[in-house]
Amino acid sequence: MPAMGRFNTLEILRTSSIGLFLDGGTLGDILLPTRQIPRGLSTEPGDSLRVFLYLDSEDRPIATTERPKIQVGEFAALEVVERTPVGIFLDWGLPKDLLLSHFEERTHRPLRQGDRCVVFAYLDDRTRRITASMRLDRYLSHEPADYARDEEVDLLITGPTDLGFNAIINHRHWGLLHKSEAIRPLRMGTRTKGYIHRIRDDGKVDLSLQPRRELLAEPLAEQILEQLQKAGGRLAISDKSDPALIQRTFGVSKGNFKKAIGGLYKQGLITIDADGIRQVNQP
Repeated sequence: MPAMGRFNTLEILRTSSIGLFLDGGTLGDILLPTRQIPRGLSTEPGDSLRVFLYLDSEDRPIATTERPKIQVGEFAALEVVERTPVGIFLDWGLPKDLLLSHFEERTHRPLRQGDRCVVFAYLDDRTRRITASMRLDRYLSHEPADYARDEEVDLLITGPTDLGFNAIINHRHWGLLHKSEAIRPLRMGTRTKGYIHRIRDDGKVDLSLQPRRELLAEPLAEQILEQLQKAGGRLAISDKSDPALIQRTFGVSKGNFKKAIGGLYKQGLITIDADGIRQVNQP
């Protein structure tokens, strides 16, 4: 059965002057408007298209090939378009804005136009409309986290804390990124790859933005050598460089960078100067 608020692959039933009608199963025939039809793709009856399903302004199921900023069952940071007596409307990348009811609002002050908030998208049981909620705990898993140490995960930063940054892991669990692990600027709504640092005895998950040094050293060393070769054998970056420059260049902390170039130096592959590193046997 096609799922509202999600991407679905649906079969084309027929064409018309206003678009394509797709087989929505129990939802009935669903229109994909002409402006949404991908160019260059076969659109004959019997062909299939991957589309996102939502309700139009008259609460009829409609399809789009545009990608919204959030799907049902996901979390995302969205911008407030308008605050009305009905609720708060959020920009989720589609013509009809996403509704966040006042009851689902959870902030220290009322949201205003231009504000950003982290929400969960769900289907309202009564109206079947795609709706947003800021009651994040309600929609995160309360089952024990089953991640492995050093496992790569998807993170959504929800905001700063006294210890660092709270993050949602794989749309499932809360995690904490300590200040010492925040090797680049972060803000609410940042999406990034991360790694499981450890699962504590109380079940809370500590995160990192990079693998442990011993896991990172070899791939990073290869990356440094590759960049040296592309640059003609010399890079104006060393163990004395600013951490922000190192992070922008290689995406790692200064500590991990120093360990990698230290290993290359011990192997006799590079020399290290105050103003940069140089590949051995390069002029």
